[in-house]
Amino acid sequence: MVTILIAEDDRNVRLLLGETLRSAGFTVIEARDGKDALDQLDQKHVDLVVTDVMMPHVSGIELVELLRESGYEQPVLMLTVLDSFQDKEAGFTTGADDYMVKPVDLDELLLRIRALLRRSKIVAAQELIVGALQLRMTDATVVTPHGEIPLPQKEFQLLYRLLAHPKQIFTRQQLMDEIWGYDVESDSRTVDVHIKRLRDKFSAYDDFTIETVWGLGYKGVIQ
Repeated sequence: MVTILIAEDDRNVRLLLGETLRSAGFTVIEARDGKDALDQLDQKHVDLVVTDVMMPHVSGIELVELLRESGYEQPVLMLTVLDSFQDKEAGFTTGADDYMVKPVDLDELLLRIRALLRRSKIVAAQELIVGALQLRMTDATVVTPHGEIPLPQKEFQLLYRLLAHPKQIFTRQQLMDEIWGYDVESDSRTVDVHIKRLRDKFSAYDDFTIETVWGLGYKGVIQ
């Protein structure tokens, strides 16, 4: 279940937001201010933060700054009565993912939260863990215990496709269509060449194998 932290110093607003999110099926953690939010985040996993801007001790702006500086990457939605462009710019520049002006429409709030969660899942899907290896789509790199192995885009896409669907057989034509598209200068032998290169580069690792299925194509097998 998705866990959302609400940082809001107004008790009535905090309770209303909490009730709304719980009714929508979310697990809710409530924080009285930015300092309380930091303490909660230090102890619990949170998928998304909803924070007021004007809070005592640690403001919403300061909270987001501290979270981003510490490497916290989950989405943050700011709620505030401050509605000038400069205020919104400050929120987004600090690292907020969305910004709503109070009083907020609760149905719109839910729509925005769900959109932020969808986008964060897309980002998460750009990394694939296979044993001790991490396939990082953002820069087409495989992270190993011994260092990083950058790959050409086509090799990385091919490896990612096979390992994201282990034991599924892909024909050469399928792989050509999905990875090379309508590149008329390529043919099915291109797949074989790239498979050989991948096998050579990862021959020292036993986290996975790329197996040939004679007469059909290839499949990735995670050990």
